[in-house]
Amino acid sequence: MAEARVDPLYRLLAWLSPAYPVGAFSYSHGVETAVEEGFIKDRATLVAWLESVLERGTGLVDGALFAAAWRVVEGADWAAFDAIAERAAAWRGTSEMALESRQQGGSFLSITRTAWPHPALDAGHERTGGELALPVAVALAAAAHGIALESALGGYLHAFAANLISAAVRTVPLGQTDGQRALAALEPAVRRTAEAAMAAVSLDDIGTATPLLDWCSLRHETQYTRLFRS
Repeated sequence: MAEARVDPLYRLLAWLSPAYPVGAFSYSHGVETAVEEGFIKDRATLVAWLESVLERGTGLVDGALFAAAWRVVEGADWAAFDAIAERAAAWRGTSEMALESRQQGGSFLSITRTAWPHPALDAGHERTGGELALPVAVALAAAAHGIALESALGGYLHAFAANLISAAVRTVPLGQTDGQRALAALEPAVRRTAEAAMAAVSLDDIGTATPLLDWCSLRHETQYTRLFRS
């Protein structure tokens, strides 16, 4: 029997779907507090907030980590992979941000090893004890399964933005139409973030400029009423 043809797009769509059971729906990445404090109150303020998160905050950092991890996995440089995984684990401004990335990353790796097994995924699991930041885990799977960096990173950042919009739709609240209009408006920001992340020569050149995001995350840890874990 001939071996089934591998479809990278099918795998990428499956992994980044809201239905992929990594628990993304339970995290808002500070959006819940931003709504509580009045920073996000409608579609326009949501788009402005997420543009900053993407281009000057977590989006750029995770994008650069994703690109770096994808490249070293493709080159089978596992020592470099270990260093990137360690940096990704430490590169979180608050305990909730660390939990958000670590829990989703571990779940993603576990599920993907089961449904789409590959020796590289097993190697990544063994080297990290199954604890990986989400961008590194997804990059590992994408590189192992031959999914091009540009497509994989663009898809990852799209899914990141879409999940935060979903949190805002439930929290502001916004209508589903406004949610999709916000996602459409963020297309240029997602593209610019991916391009900047792939162009980074060194992770030492990457930084953030979103102190209000970290403040919202810190406030969320003690917020009186919470729907989300971050």
